[in-house]
Amino acid sequence: MRRRIIREKVVQALYAFEIGGDPVEHVVETILTGLKNNPAAYDFARKLVLQTITHTPDIDNVIRDKVTNWDFKRIAVLDRLILRMGICELLYFKEIPPKVSMNEAIELAKLFSTQRSGQFVNGVLDAVLNDMKAAGGLAKAGRGLYEGDGANRVNRAKGKPAN
Repeated sequence: MRRRIIREKVVQALYAFEIGGDPVEHVVETILTGLKNNPAAYDFARKLVLQTITHTPDIDNVIRDKVTNWDFKRIAVLDRLILRMGICELLYFKEIPPKVSMNEAIELAKLFSTQRSGQFVNGVLDAVLNDMKAAGGLAKAGRGLYEGDGANRVNRAKGKPAN
């Protein structure tokens, strides 16, 4: 199952939790139930929902730091939820490349909100990513996650420098 579809369900669950006020487990069971036939998809979606909700206060502070000219409460609910999810992926899902998290969030903002929401989400996530890189807080690991000039890459097959 494509992760885009899974993330759409995650946004729906976050929205239901934010608006409905039901317990998170009830929201997860209700909204994500269609993913249960694919355990990997369900586990990813459930983890993303729970991590996003758990870390919402910290994530909201990150957002507030980036939108100093905006009243936080006036940011559209869906834009705020998509930003939370995207920042959660950047901070807590080290196996997901930052560009994937950003592109998915931008596309979800366009899908669920407006074209301008995509630009807004892009600007905020780009600023967050740049701060993480500058602070050395971008702890990503796995295939396709290396960014740089190649000088420090290792040939995995031989355990020697690639160059």
